[in-house]
Amino acid sequence: MSSTSIGSALYSGSLSTTRTGGLGAGIDVASLVSAAMAFQTAQLQGMQSQQSQLTTEQNALTSFSNDLQALSNAAFTLTDPAGPLTSVAATSSNPSVLTATAISGSANAAHSITVTNLATTSSAYSAAVATSSTAIATGSLSIQVGSGTAVPVTIDSSNNTLDKLAQTINSKNMGVTATVINDASGARLAIVSNTSGAPGDLTITSSGGALSFTKGVTGTNASLTVDGIPISSTTNTVTSVIPGVTLNLAAPAPGAPVTVNTGPNVTPQAAAVNSFVSAYNTVMGDLNKQFTVDGSGQAGPLAADSTLILAQNQLLSSMAFAMKGNGSVNMLADLGITMNNDGTLSVNNSALSSALQNNPAAVQAFFQATTAGSFGANLSQDVNLLADPTSGSVTQDMTGLQQSQSDLSHQISDFQGQLAITQQQLTAQFDQVDVMLQTLPMMLTQISQQLGSLG
Repeated sequence: MSSTSIGSALYSGSLSTTRTGGLGAGIDVASLVSAAMAFQTAQLQGMQSQQSQLTTEQNALTSFSNDLQALSNAAFTLTDPAGPLTSVAATSSNPSVLTATAISGSANAAHSITVTNLATTSSAYSAAVATSSTAIATGSLSIQVGSGTAVPVTIDSSNNTLDKLAQTINSKNMGVTATVINDASGARLAIVSNTSGAPGDLTITSSGGALSFTKGVTGTNASLTVDGIPISSTTNTVTSVIPGVTLNLAAPAPGAPVTVNTGPNVTPQAAAVNSFVSAYNTVMGDLNKQFTVDGSGQAGPLAADSTLILAQNQLLSSMAFAMKGNGSVNMLADLGITMNNDGTLSVNNSALSSALQNNPAAVQAFFQATTAGSFGANLSQDVNLLADPTSGSVTQDMTGLQQSQSDLSHQISDFQGQLAITQQQLTAQFDQVDVMLQTLPMMLTQISQQLGSLG
């Protein structure tokens, strides 16, 4: 407001009858201060509007960054040399006889396996006595595990019950476990080898009238053939015969060979591919929202952000990347993955499963980030350029917005401080004018009286 207009307002205010009904009513200080500060107030509102816009942009970019990080994680899982694409499944034609598991990298193969007998764990038990606390004869025992050294156990007045004898045997850590078994016949001491198969077979002898033991189970090795080769195993978990494959023997079946097939574990592999596609589609959906104009002609708050334009171009280019010299799998379309008009992807899971099952090596080479010139290597590079937590373009864009927001917040705070000082100064000035105007009637009366005395 100009000084002329403010002066007019002061004059009209002094003649106003709205406050006290006549001359001397004073002025509306608050209104005058507000009018004098109208320009600065508009400046502040503009800065606050800009701050609100920056907040909207920050929220949108944070959401996009989170979705981009999810895409980065899905891409890493898909391109990891030790990830699910290297997963191998082992299947048994007769799980009641044996099951099998395989680790990543195991060769695709079929094996014929015949289980003749299972590995057993040696055990022995004593003659029954009335109870576990009944006194038993003293003497000594000798317990030998396999071809190991026999360990003597003395039975005297300190341990001549089954309970105490079991504690004595267990305390010697000789490779057996002693427990008391109770049934209708009374209490018996059972000793079980801690080692299965022939190496754990027990030999127990007694002397001096001590407890006598009966062999319950003789420790024997499992016997099987793998592709016609005879195999002996001290346990029913056979890990060293087929590289990367563990056989879990469940029951003997001498005349019934079991076929174990190892090959791609398609289920987790397809899940990894679909998770990646879903994460990519989420990111592309975020981008489409920013660049789509609504009915009122408004686009998203980041429509003018060059970083998002770059991200869209990089991601579209990554999905269109074609690998060379990789057999029948050189692009996403070879896996049944096609691009839609909006840049999102669709998966034909039947075609994907077929490729995973029939061309596992080509699929792995296509996605592995360690394979030079592969789709996976190119994807990892492009996603990293965007999502790297330190140097990624989206990360730097977020840092820039945060800095702009911080700078603007400081400017607003400083400007508000200046406005407060200006308001105080103007209020003080107009208060003085108000006081002066309210004293005018008295001054006019005095002047009139003085002029009258002159007449």
